[in-house]
Amino acid sequence: MSQAGTAHSHPPMPLAAARERIVAGLSPIEETETVALADAHRRVLADDVVARVNVPSATNSSMDGYALCVSDDSSSERFEQVGQSLAGHPFDGRLEPGQCVRITTGAVVPAGADRIVIQENVTTHQSSVTVENGVPAAGANIRPAGEDIAEGETVLHAGRYLRPADIAVLASVGQANVAVMRRLRVAFFSTGDELRPIDGPLASGEIYDSNRYGLAAMIEELGLESVNLGAIGDDPAALAAAFDRARDCDALITTGGVSVGDADHVVEVLKTRGEIDFWKVAIKPGKPLAVGRLGQTHFFGLPGNPVSTAVTFIQLVRPALVRLAGGRPAAALRWSLPTAQALDKRPGREHYLRARIQMDDHGTQVSTLAHQGSGVMQSMSLANAFVVLAAETESVGAGEPVTVEPFAQPIWD
Repeated sequence: MSQAGTAHSHPPMPLAAARERIVAGLSPIEETETVALADAHRRVLADDVVARVNVPSATNSSMDGYALCVSDDSSSERFEQVGQSLAGHPFDGRLEPGQCVRITTGAVVPAGADRIVIQENVTTHQSSVTVENGVPAAGANIRPAGEDIAEGETVLHAGRYLRPADIAVLASVGQANVAVMRRLRVAFFSTGDELRPIDGPLASGEIYDSNRYGLAAMIEELGLESVNLGAIGDDPAALAAAFDRARDCDALITTGGVSVGDADHVVEVLKTRGEIDFWKVAIKPGKPLAVGRLGQTHFFGLPGNPVSTAVTFIQLVRPALVRLAGGRPAAALRWSLPTAQALDKRPGREHYLRARIQMDDHGTQVSTLAHQGSGVMQSMSLANAFVVLAAETESVGAGEPVTVEPFAQPIWD
């Protein structure tokens, strides 16, 4: 990365370009470890997983009923019951034409049987079974071996972030242990003389250190290891010491101190310890942003206003951490919805308005929250989506379509 001593003179970078530039410049960690499947949730696969078995392992019934052996030249609807096939206890004989067995869901279909009739469509009398409403077609209600997963098939690819459904899939092919990337270590601290612990009193002009708790939650939500370095005052020496403590981590995130105020020392101190790339992005909220390196530690300096911290983390830092952790960042899911109210903005920056997607008798629409200030964190708590207004947009009329980005996102591709 290049030193950016003249960063103040450069125009803000568009968000998409900033995101691409950040992610493209990162190399994923390489260290791996093997863990038990029970401990693999929210980890990133290091290797492809290939199925060693079929799922299901044998051809089986999808319904409770009777497995029938129908001869090619017979139209009989009456069958002799010669046994039963239960899940875990298969019938070990072979059916001959005109014979059937009682079968339960998941039980192995016996040799000679070629269809299953559901139990609601039969009548029984002693060992005789009569099919009502016609004998079903060949293959009815039968699940072939390997229907879900075939032996030799690649079940999941390296780089996959393991979700609960993935854990169940791996269990279904007998994968007791998996190779995963080691957890990314992400250090973070907040800056500002005005910050105070959340369990103490506040004097005039002081605020509780909320950003650090929000950052911790967002990092841990990704399944990463967080390293909390506390709150650091507006003191260059203290900041330098905090930077040094983060050198054994893969990434460092700070909040505050990256603007142009007299007490904003983060960028200047970082230049003495590492290198800085760019630090202005054309979004609102969240314009000031510092990106750089501290030795082998990737650095992200976020603005101090709480909504700006959240927006820049979601839009810029989160995909970078996914990439560093060995995964693939997912593109944001977006769609158009009518806005419930008219919206106005100055052109030049892409705006992220906190909003709620709502359904009523007239359909689905999106409504922005009244308070959009970068210091109003409650707007993030009450919202479930962003309304994204392009940089060149000046106004949108009520009822017109706007771009909506829900908070619930895949994150990992």
